[in-house]
Amino acid sequence: MLKINDLHASVEDKDILKGINLEVKPGEVHAIMGPNGSGKSTLASVIAGKEDYEVQKGSISFNGEAIEELDAEERAHKGIFLSFQYPVEIPGVSVTNFIKTAINESRKAQGLEEMPAKDMLKLIREKADLLEIDRNFLSRSLNEGFSGGEKKRNEIFQMAMLDPKLAILDETDSGLDIDALRIVANGVNKLKSKDNSVIVITHYQRLLDYIVPDYVHVLYKGKIVKSGTKELAHELEAKGYDWIKQELV
Repeated sequence: MLKINDLHASVEDKDILKGINLEVKPGEVHAIMGPNGSGKSTLASVIAGKEDYEVQKGSISFNGEAIEELDAEERAHKGIFLSFQYPVEIPGVSVTNFIKTAINESRKAQGLEEMPAKDMLKLIREKADLLEIDRNFLSRSLNEGFSGGEKKRNEIFQMAMLDPKLAILDETDSGLDIDALRIVANGVNKLKSKDNSVIVITHYQRLLDYIVPDYVHVLYKGKIVKSGTKELAHELEAKGYDWIKQELV
């Protein structure tokens, strides 16, 4: 589904990614871990097509199609979803209106008619119940005055509604208490299928107790320096990253 080959990328003339190779198949969950400043959020932003980042070398293909030249909106319409570490507040735009617009824009890009209002309402209710979201929440302005947990739950609600092929969760666990973490992780697990894939970017092994990865990759100084199964995450939790840095010396 996603194939990244020798990817080099920079932001504001600073080299961040220095040769990333990664392959994600349908149905897989990949966790990306690493020390602060290693390039984890940059990798997420580059896959999603955030315009501040410049790809200098390498390729990104999604379902067999090269996407490096596509803008973020086009990538989203093809089924790539990025859950932000710090979601933006949009006063005056309700959660419901935002998601209706997003879905219908995606349908338009795929040559489909707008979703009938009755079907949209049914889908919104179904996904809100799945994620234990209060209906009153849906009429509030997007992320305005939301707690950290509410913002993250809203991101997963958007993911549930948009039903992407590839979901990238950029530190979705940051700032969450254990109850909010459980609800968010349960939502992700309910949305997983053999046809979609998830990339989880996290500092902490605790999220991976709930969203169990097939593969764990360690990113360090812009490169994936070690890959393994979920046991690697347990090892990192117990020993930190110093032992990996020493292996690289």
